[in-house]
Amino acid sequence: MAERKQFLLRIDPRLWADLEAWAADELRSVNGQIEYLLREAVRRRKGSYEKGPNDEGPPAGQAGR
Repeated sequence: MAERKQFLLRIDPRLWADLEAWAADELRSVNGQIEYLLREAVRRRKGSYEKGPNDEGPPAGQAGR
């Protein structure tokens, strides 16, 4: 597995709860959900994103959301 950059994130507890519920709905960890959302934001900003070996796409049935 490729090494991951670790960093501390302070987040509002209400936002954390929303992310936790969203992640559970999509069968991801909160960390995985945050990484997915950031990757998608970067992809949209740049117009593309080079996927690495540990990148996951949207869950089944979620493409194009």
